[in-house]
Amino acid sequence: MGCVISKKFKRIPGYEDPTLLASETSFSLNEVEALYELFKKLSHSIFKDGLIHKEEFQLALFRNSTRKNLFADRIFDLFDLKRNGVIEFGEFVRSLSVFHPDTPKSDKINFAFRLYDLRNAGFIEREELQEMVLAILNESDIILSDDMVELIVDKTFQQADSKGDGRIDLDEWKEFACQNPALLKNMTLPYLKDITTVFPSFVMRSEIEDDSL
Repeated sequence: MGCVISKKFKRIPGYEDPTLLASETSFSLNEVEALYELFKKLSHSIFKDGLIHKEEFQLALFRNSTRKNLFADRIFDLFDLKRNGVIEFGEFVRSLSVFHPDTPKSDKINFAFRLYDLRNAGFIEREELQEMVLAILNESDIILSDDMVELIVDKTFQQADSKGDGRIDLDEWKEFACQNPALLKNMTLPYLKDITTVFPSFVMRSEIEDDSL
């Protein structure tokens, strides 16, 4: 079966050897091959060209290809490693690996940091944090008052900005994440460990609680 699937891999843009992908990620070879079926489904949902476009990505996330959301945009941008506006199979596997249960916590922390670092400046400013909090609330269909959002942002900066310089760098973020495990709650998708036996819809839901972002 593996040989048959491997031939299919070569027909898609950005082909990468599944054995190599398995060696570089938390996925086994069987899991990488199973992910191909998921990738094929997503990459043919609208454009049928073997590449995941932003509209297809949003359709998978929200079941709506036109809904605009900063959270979805950021996730797409981080998956689009080549910065060419589409997600190839190799990018899909490598990026999705961050959400695997066996992926080191440090990798999840780094990915979450990049998610909030909207300007790619190497640190998170208050405005960026507020934008992401609002985006996650919107994606989760949670409505909070402006005062409550301000309170969440203020509380986060009080805890995370240990240097008091008005921004959160990676070291501060790591310390904050260790003190607030709920921050990484959505960085693990348990079903990825059972991808060969369970074939779920690719839906990542982000939830926000009063005591976390």
